[in-house]
Amino acid sequence: MVIDIQHYFCFMKRFRWQIAQFFENFWWKRYLKNRASSEYLAWKKDYWTTFLSDISLSPTAVQEPIIDIGCGPAGIFLLFEGKEITALDPLLTQYEELAIFKKKAYTSVDFANERFEDFTAAKKYKTIFCLNAINHFVDIDFSFNKLREICDNQGELVLSVDAHNFSFFRKLFALIPFDILHPHQYNLAEYEHFLEKSGFSIDRKVVLKKEFFFDYWVLVAKPTH
Repeated sequence: MVIDIQHYFCFMKRFRWQIAQFFENFWWKRYLKNRASSEYLAWKKDYWTTFLSDISLSPTAVQEPIIDIGCGPAGIFLLFEGKEITALDPLLTQYEELAIFKKKAYTSVDFANERFEDFTAAKKYKTIFCLNAINHFVDIDFSFNKLREICDNQGELVLSVDAHNFSFFRKLFALIPFDILHPHQYNLAEYEHFLEKSGFSIDRKVVLKKEFFFDYWVLVAKPTH
């Protein structure tokens, strides 16, 4: 019976992840349907430049090699063309159907079309961007440990998350998938605990957006060992 229960929970985690991936692709198609590619990409580059400024990180200070985990079709890799950078997302093949994204347009970016849990890193990364992605993964404990595993001892992790403001709604959203794109539901203290448990210390944290259910936080962390 214990084994059956374990299998059930593993199945449900993967099932929720698959549903989230389906709706993630669907959301991008609808969101970009009537947007001009050149205008959107220019706006997105400005967005990422502002994002780095808001967390006190200059693009020129970002160390290589870089990895953009859960990059989507217009991730922060847009700012680092010509740098040593990997961009990873399990939906890259589907994103190539979008007008705004063609891998061949980014000749210096090493794209990996796979889940982070399945990714085999050939190097340690000096800068890891994991932006609004960690709560999309299947196995969050494993993924935090893997972030530390691929981070250079002198490196830096930039993690952004939607963190719950209320315990009641966090538990409710975990039971009933109101937030269909995000299989995991945690508050800020829990994300900080994940980081510290996996071998990171938090250098700084910045709230970029405050809303009723969630606040959007960026945690910049460095390896502790």
